[in-house]
Amino acid sequence: MSEYRMTIGLEIHAELKTRSKMFCGCANASIDHNANDEKTPNVYVCPICMGHPGTLPVINKEAVRKVLLVGTALGSTLADFTEFDRKNYFYPDIPKGYQISQYKYPLVSGGSLAGVDITRIHLEEDTARSTHPEAKNIPGKEDDLLGVSLVDFNRAGVPLMELVTEPVIHSSEQAMNFAKELQLLLQYLDVSNANMEKGEMRVEVNISVSNTEKFGTKVEVKNINSFRAAGKAIEYEYTRQVALLEKGESVAQETRGWDENKGVTFSQRSKENAHDYRYFPEPDLPKLVLSEIPELERGVLVTNMPEIPAQKRIRFVEKFGLKPEDIEVYITNRDVGAFFESVISKISDENKQDKDLVKTTSNYITSDLIGLSKGVGAEFSYGKMTPEGFAQMIMMIKQGDIS
Repeated sequence: MSEYRMTIGLEIHAELKTRSKMFCGCANASIDHNANDEKTPNVYVCPICMGHPGTLPVINKEAVRKVLLVGTALGSTLADFTEFDRKNYFYPDIPKGYQISQYKYPLVSGGSLAGVDITRIHLEEDTARSTHPEAKNIPGKEDDLLGVSLVDFNRAGVPLMELVTEPVIHSSEQAMNFAKELQLLLQYLDVSNANMEKGEMRVEVNISVSNTEKFGTKVEVKNINSFRAAGKAIEYEYTRQVALLEKGESVAQETRGWDENKGVTFSQRSKENAHDYRYFPEPDLPKLVLSEIPELERGVLVTNMPEIPAQKRIRFVEKFGLKPEDIEVYITNRDVGAFFESVISKISDENKQDKDLVKTTSNYITSDLIGLSKGVGAEFSYGKMTPEGFAQMIMMIKQGDIS
């Protein structure tokens, strides 16, 4: 078998945490868990997000700010001029027959994260949610629901950030690491809950395989709802494409879905190109010159930006001298990290300079305290432990009062 190289680019969508939808005043269902309940569909809707004729959209400024905040954290170039476009295609969950998105003038360009270069970040509206119920699961409705699809518009119009990477990823591990790091960043910036199980963050993978320096045919894989599934989909698709090439067959440019139960990808449709969507500027929305909006200037965004994971890692090394595995525990579980820092704050200034004491404190938290939580099948919990009490225990260990 020849040596084949896999090249991966990611497209990641994240629903933004705003009070209202992207272009109307309806409450944002992505931050209202009741609205996400399948028992209450079509609750947060209006003529605008349902695509009724004659309605006019209005831009959600907070959604724009949140995307620019992400771009600032990534060291990207923030647009001065931007506009929205109509992306034309028909599907039942797009009632207008087009999606309001961005094409030529995205809000954010360039930047990097976890060693991966980013092409662009743009803002669009989410689609409605389609379901395909099985008639056998609804007693007495078997005849009514055969071949029926249902559409819930609670999600339609929710602000959706789309980040596109450069095709510079060459392994499933690197792809998963990037997606996890982006999820952390979005959560630290408080721009999205980014919960993949709830569909608040969705990963699409573009994969090509080639045994030359040129890229192979690009295949897109959708319907991925976990980091583990993304890794498995990448590995399966690499194997599938190599097998085709080894037999002298060509790889079709297409969109494929991921079947979690079978562990395989399956063909959905031929892959569209940009011209298939017939993009053109959205005539019902104004062009934006962001420098004319003071709260969207980079300096203001930097001033209001919270500490992000990359900065926190550096601080934990320089200030506490912790080992990398402990730092990652505190990065990924902010409640644990906050408890650690609260304990350290209760220790006298003199003893805070004792790096061995700080490391001992960290060891007890990341092993014993978290172990106790897992032992009872619970998420991290302080129980009856307080930072003051934990700090006193650490000092008793240091002084030899207890082992």
